[in-house]
Amino acid sequence: MSIPADLRAGRPTVSFEFFPPKDDAAETTLMDAIRRLERARPDFVSITYGAGGSSQDRTVAITERIARETTLTPLAHLTCVGASVAQLRQVIGAYAAVGIRNVLALRGDPPRGAVEWVAHPDGLSHADDLVRLIKTLGDFTVGVAAFPDVHPESASFEDDVEVLVRKADAGAEFAVTQMVFDATTYLRLRDAVAARRDLPVTPGLMPVTNVKQIARMSELMGTPLPEAVVARLSAVDGDPAAVRAVGVEIATELAQAMLAEGAPGLHFITMNRSTATLEVFENLGLSAVR
Repeated sequence: MSIPADLRAGRPTVSFEFFPPKDDAAETTLMDAIRRLERARPDFVSITYGAGGSSQDRTVAITERIARETTLTPLAHLTCVGASVAQLRQVIGAYAAVGIRNVLALRGDPPRGAVEWVAHPDGLSHADDLVRLIKTLGDFTVGVAAFPDVHPESASFEDDVEVLVRKADAGAEFAVTQMVFDATTYLRLRDAVAARRDLPVTPGLMPVTNVKQIARMSELMGTPLPEAVVARLSAVDGDPAAVRAVGVEIATELAQAMLAEGAPGLHFITMNRSTATLEVFENLGLSAVR
């Protein structure tokens, strides 16, 4: 079954997201985590790009390795940042050559230090343009990003909905959100999109294990942390084991709330570790329905 078909199959899908390793040692750690998580039989896994597309080569290499060496279905990330159309075609061709047919099409964030996003002179400016390009190059299933807490560059929530609808019109068949810490923001976006298009939207979920790390990620992504979440984590800050336990508890509660309201699945942002993600997975009883 395809990813969109899985998302409509009536049972919660599970997917895992990793970031590209910086060196060979980190790659070994990542592959160990991937093999442990493989036992959970996720519907797909994805490898992100680094900031500003800085890790494109490692992203492509690891995604290809997953396709060759595991039983997992890889979802290949692709961004417009710093790439011409010709270069984008080459990356898509590299994915297709190893049998990868699922692509997450992203405009991408500007490189670190850049004041604003600027397209490559021979490149693309928007994710919907990238979706169209991918769809012209073969039989690809294309997913896109969604932003429950409003993209930092969007004028409004309504503008975000319009952008997501345009991506669907361009050929996107599903969406994955940024990390969610308030179930109501996810549900608001999902329902607004559902009123316009049949586009499954899966919430991103990150079990917090490090308070400073999540605060930094929240700032970079423009995803606000609700006061209730901050209070619970702050109360145990300084005790790593307690932070991890509370983080798993919060992620479990969020997942339960979103699945109860009909979320088609959960996309776990793993930070290249398996233990906390697997704890949430087990807490939810998802192993029994896979």
